[in-house]
Amino acid sequence: MAKKILIVDDEPNITKLLESRLRANGYEVVTACDGQEGLDKTQKEKPDLIILDVMLPKLNGYEVCRMLRSDKQYNPIPIVMLTACGQVTDIQKGMGKGADAYIAKPFQPNVLLGIITGLVGK
Repeated sequence: MAKKILIVDDEPNITKLLESRLRANGYEVVTACDGQEGLDKTQKEKPDLIILDVMLPKLNGYEVCRMLRSDKQYNPIPIVMLTACGQVTDIQKGMGKGADAYIAKPFQPNVLLGIITGLVGK
């Protein structure tokens, strides 16, 4: 059975790129375009992994990550932050909120796929 990945990003071009690359690699993909929708889809879809942007409408990625990590039902889901916020302080903040990995945009799709495979397999 394919692993389900939730992409939470408000940039349609990034979402489409990620979605097509992940589907081509055998993953099931669900998307959300803001932080609140990301939380709602996590509850509804029970993804195996979440790719989370930081700069999002309604709730930012740091808040979404913190909220998921504080809920024992969703805490085990790996979170990969994929964001334009690439300063050391941003990375430290993301990892401090509970992200399993942090990738700055622009990114190499093969690096992201390697991280995903390492966290949830194929």
